[in-house]
Amino acid sequence: MRDSARRGDAQLVEETAVWLEINGTPAVTWMCTAHQLEELAVGWLYGEGYIASAEDVSLKPCATDLGFWATVSADRVATVAGQDRRSVLASGCGAVATYLAPPEPDSWEPLRGEPPSLEAMRARFKELFALGERYKDTGGIHGAALTDGARLLHHAEDIGRHNAVDKVIGAGLLVGTRMPGLGLLVTGRISAELASKAAAAGLAWVATPSVPSTLAATIAGRRGMILVGRAVSGQAQVHRPEVSVRKARS
Repeated sequence: MRDSARRGDAQLVEETAVWLEINGTPAVTWMCTAHQLEELAVGWLYGEGYIASAEDVSLKPCATDLGFWATVSADRVATVAGQDRRSVLASGCGAVATYLAPPEPDSWEPLRGEPPSLEAMRARFKELFALGERYKDTGGIHGAALTDGARLLHHAEDIGRHNAVDKVIGAGLLVGTRMPGLGLLVTGRISAELASKAAAAGLAWVATPSVPSTLAATIAGRRGMILVGRAVSGQAQVHRPEVSVRKARS
């Protein structure tokens, strides 16, 4: 009976609550995989606008619990609080505290860059899948990676696809990786929150074996990002910004 229980536990994917306080105020509790937690915290703070680099935050881990106390600029906190945001109370198994409203219809950014060839993209996804140790154990986890198209730069796994993205962006910030123009590989669908995180990091494109959502395509289009769906299939779907519309509005 005990052996059977152990075998059953091996089929469960890890999910842990990890909290973050900003300047003494509770900010978020992630339901996540308890790995690369510093990267998760730094990436989340960056995506939410609380920091512009890893040097902008002092993180102190709790000694008795899974959580962090973050100290950031009071001016940054005031700026975030004063932005016109719509609160997201819950978003899947990620921890997306806020969702930035899409830009006004006449607000379009130039194209940030082109993804690599589909052959190169499939090769990078093959490398991403090979790194998925936790996925091999349970199958119930997401992966993400930053890439320059020729190689993977940072990789993470998490029960939440948004958390995995925060982790790779945080990993890049912690070692000073220049992210504008890079690409993002994700194993799950590209949601609006995920597209917002990629846009905030200055990424040029996001690719997935799944598909983007309609809101993700809208956000990416207005921020000059390219989305690639069905990226590992023989019929990849490349969603490009509406260049003609942007030119007409410029």
